[in-house]
Amino acid sequence: MSQSTIDARREFLNARERLRAAGGRDEIIECVRQMGRASIGCDGITFVMREGDFCHYVEEDAIAPLWKGRRFPLSSCISGWSMLNASTAVIEDVYADERIPQDAYRPTFVKSLIMTPVIAGKPVAAIGAYWKTQRHFSPFEIRSAQAISDAVGQALTTWLAGRD
Repeated sequence: MSQSTIDARREFLNARERLRAAGGRDEIIECVRQMGRASIGCDGITFVMREGDFCHYVEEDAIAPLWKGRRFPLSSCISGWSMLNASTAVIEDVYADERIPQDAYRPTFVKSLIMTPVIAGKPVAAIGAYWKTQRHFSPFEIRSAQAISDAVGQALTTWLAGRD
């Protein structure tokens, strides 16, 4: 096992523990922003909340700006696709996938991505992991992205249950 894989696993375990201890939505989002890139090994990460028929790019940590603060219709972006289909999108070339809005991606560094839904009963958010180079994803990278989304889903479910 490579040192980078060992480091990524260590970061994931730290992130999962922080998520379990998170006291609310903002703390959960901040945990993803601070630890997501290291746990997945990507160049950028976004936390996207579903707001009715829109995706709101709430937070990000990336090597260059992405879409923080912007809203897109669910039907016009890959985060919306992921939430609507409750499915992970693994895209090796953003310019070769019809689900990607080309005009939104051209000004960014993104060449490849993994978008995973965050399910707390139903998809309420998504986490996007982005790479600056076109790449073929390893099963470890895909599982890591899904594991972060699962941990965030559990944290959100716990937080929502505590609000009732």
